[in-house]
Amino acid sequence: MDTTYSSERRQTKGTYAFVSLGCPKNLVDSERMLGLLQLDGYQLVNEPAGTDFVIVNTCGFIEEARQESYQTIDEMLALKTRGSTRGVIVAGCLAERQREQMLKDRPQIDSLVGVFGREHVTQVADRLLGDLAEQRNVFQPAPIRALSDHDRLRITPPHVAYLKISEGCDRLCTFCAIPQMRGKHASKPIETIVSEARDLVSSGTRELILVAQDTTYYGIDLYGRPRLAELLEQLNQIDGLDWIRLMYFYPMYIDNRLIETIAAADKILPYIDMPLQHINDTMLRRMSRRVTRDETETLIEALRSGIPNLTLRTTFITGFPGETDSAFEELADFVRQQRFQRLGVFTYSHEESTPSAQLKDHLPEHVKQQRRDALMQIQQQVAYDWAAAQIGSRQDVILDRRLEDEENVWVGRTVADAPDVDAVALVSEDQQALRAGALVECEVVTHHDYDLVAIATGPPR
Repeated sequence: MDTTYSSERRQTKGTYAFVSLGCPKNLVDSERMLGLLQLDGYQLVNEPAGTDFVIVNTCGFIEEARQESYQTIDEMLALKTRGSTRGVIVAGCLAERQREQMLKDRPQIDSLVGVFGREHVTQVADRLLGDLAEQRNVFQPAPIRALSDHDRLRITPPHVAYLKISEGCDRLCTFCAIPQMRGKHASKPIETIVSEARDLVSSGTRELILVAQDTTYYGIDLYGRPRLAELLEQLNQIDGLDWIRLMYFYPMYIDNRLIETIAAADKILPYIDMPLQHINDTMLRRMSRRVTRDETETLIEALRSGIPNLTLRTTFITGFPGETDSAFEELADFVRQQRFQRLGVFTYSHEESTPSAQLKDHLPEHVKQQRRDALMQIQQQVAYDWAAAQIGSRQDVILDRRLEDEENVWVGRTVADAPDVDAVALVSEDQQALRAGALVECEVVTHHDYDLVAIATGPPR
């Protein structure tokens, strides 16, 4: 695993490898644990074979993510069985969700560290290397205030960083187990977030990506009202920061002031990720989303009219219990009509511990998948049309890395592209001496499916 952090250490307590799975919020937790281990004298290495221990920070959100986590854990346990590592520590959401069951099913695991036990990861490592097995579980209650994420060892590219503004969620969506794993909503104070942001920018970050379980709910627990607009105004004033990207908007608590703040700020990108999950009112009620189709359409209109050149990203769930043919067709027509620039689709995942598991009229897996494929087919043409419409335009692109096996081509992202979930822009160097982390004005010359192809027309900055 590559890392952007290095320092001189007087003494190495041990070597370890780290696997981070799941969402950007989990990645921030990973970077915090990495930072604590680094400060305590442990050395991160790329390959797990030959290490003193391996940490797997897991995702437990849906079945597909859990299977990926279990597969990774089993791979690390196989290394331990062969003597290629001394121990395996399992952390994060799946550890929090499974607890005793995980140790029962996989007794070779040395320690479990829950979501909020992350601050104790160095003590866990110390006990492991000291052959002290009296405490294998480290679970802490969800904090009243979100934990600080200072002193992170960054594993994203140096110019990009995720900034977690709150923890947990007060929503009770019937399909979601997040509150069971991460507790109730807990905001960080504005001054803490701004301090973390300044530290990230001083280390080379040019793009900050704001993440939370429910971004628009930010501040209610601390200040008695949503204060995302005020937070954004302060982040927009940080010198050296170029882009602020907004993720995980819930379609509530978005008022005119927030829209005006986003539109007026020079560093806040006209990009909003707002998962809607469905549009049929019956499905929305069964999901306990607390919004209606009419309210959603009014909000989308307000966002698009109030924020020039807005890129709107959303996600939907197909095959939720009780989704009729007509409810799905309503969703499909909505996607055709709204023409979201970015869209993802998940099939409904049956989660035993969630209220939706008790609902009637569950659908077969093949129906869920067929509906997902049909929705993505509709969106594919929408996305291709949008990409074609960009040809001839000039846009800023932030460069992430060189394209493998291509000497003069870079992989970057436009304002419309969040890392890992959206498209990319392939930029020809054209004698501009480009570099990772640079912002470059480019002319879009064509597109390859979802991705833009561009030529650099200005110097890197």
